[in-house]
Amino acid sequence: MEIDKAIGESDDKRLKTKYNNAIFVIRRALALYSIEEVAFSFNGGKDSTVLLHLLRAGYFLHKKELSCSNGGLSNFPVRTIYFESPSAFTEINAFTYDAAQTYKLHLDIIRQDFKSGLEALLKANPIRAIFLGVRIGDPTAVGQEQFSPSSPGWPPFMRVNPILDWSYRDVWAFLLTCKVKYCSLYDKGYTSIGSIHDTVPNALLSVNDTSTKEKFKPAYLLSDGRLERAGRVKKIASLKSDVDTESQGREVLLASVIAVGDEILSGTVEDQLGLSLCKKLASVGWSVQQTAVLRNDIDSVSEEVDRQSSTSDMVFIYGGVGPLHSDVTLAGVAKAFGVRLAPDEEFEEYLRHLISEQCTGDRNEMAQLPEGITELLHHEKLSVPLIKCRNVIVLAATNTEELEKEWECLTELTKLGGGSSLVELYLLRRLMTSLTDVEVAEPLSKLGLEFPDIYLGCYRKSRQGPIIICLKGKDNARIDSAVHALCKKFKKDVFVEIK
Repeated sequence: MEIDKAIGESDDKRLKTKYNNAIFVIRRALALYSIEEVAFSFNGGKDSTVLLHLLRAGYFLHKKELSCSNGGLSNFPVRTIYFESPSAFTEINAFTYDAAQTYKLHLDIIRQDFKSGLEALLKANPIRAIFLGVRIGDPTAVGQEQFSPSSPGWPPFMRVNPILDWSYRDVWAFLLTCKVKYCSLYDKGYTSIGSIHDTVPNALLSVNDTSTKEKFKPAYLLSDGRLERAGRVKKIASLKSDVDTESQGREVLLASVIAVGDEILSGTVEDQLGLSLCKKLASVGWSVQQTAVLRNDIDSVSEEVDRQSSTSDMVFIYGGVGPLHSDVTLAGVAKAFGVRLAPDEEFEEYLRHLISEQCTGDRNEMAQLPEGITELLHHEKLSVPLIKCRNVIVLAATNTEELEKEWECLTELTKLGGGSSLVELYLLRRLMTSLTDVEVAEPLSKLGLEFPDIYLGCYRKSRQGPIIICLKGKDNARIDSAVHALCKKFKKDVFVEIK
């Protein structure tokens, strides 16, 4: 069989692993269900084309095992479903019908919406399982495994996803290695094909040419798979997109800081990141309501993230990020939100560019991110993007220099995201006095009632040292008024301002 032969002769170890895993899923499905009980949803796209040929190879190997025959594949009896849409490209339709004729597919053409058409199809036929070309990263892939029952509200059937963990790179490696035909649009710069209304060639494949008509390189020359959908990139949300209505009405937003590391708890390493992060948050007007240091344990991280994310507007967590057995932070975040860790193709591409020589296997554990809740915050100064999971920011910094860079990028990104930014202008005045705690306690309490929009804080650097009073707010005139009101309550020159 030409597909199995082409993969067997390839030197691409990753592709061989992906192929063998997909074939195993297909053969398992064919062992669980009769040929009359399975169907294949074909849409003419690159992922679907890969699955077509994997199914041909899988059926051939399944049949060969049953009959002990070494003959070729003259017939492909798996029912093939094509949902024809008026908004589909003519090239997609043409390729689909050509493939059906070439490979003798039993093609059922459905001209209804997907759900209605599926209901009618399953009512008329004994189909129990459908092969789908879904990949991690697709909107419909969230929560799916290689075998996943259909969602509630849909007709019952088993979704079989043989290429769920394949990347853009894997798809093109397969198509080019096996030398099979694919839709001609991919040779014209299209890298992800939807409808005629939302799909354009990928501008990253544009060719500089003197002719008036813009030209594009073929899709397989896109070196960076994370940019597969570059023409339909969503706008980066600001960090406050997950802040609830109640918190939006508050004058001061609440943050929590979580450090993960046995080395901090044992005293082996002094935590400088927490101190620096608290200072940075305070400088932009956020109130840090709690800091915590946790051991490298998934449940400990999960419980703390669950608790802090429900009471804080934003949670910042660092430490425990990486490929080691002790790096449990992302797994803990995923568990806190009730989702699984799943391969993220976009993040894997960043890692591949960063550690390409160490990234040769079929699976990269560092590219496993909480599924369905992760947003990557990109910045040109960062080699890998920051990770945001709902209202939790996962920082990769291991020292204050790295934190400085991540913080700078984070604040820039939130400004670029539109809407309200993380960084809001807050003004700070600090007064120093040798008065006792008892002498300033009541006047400060009354001042707080007079100026509820001004944050008042007090501290000493030592028990015998002077009291330092902090006044923080957005309105400079209001802070001046508060300082003046406080000074009026005491003799002249009792307070000295710290510049």
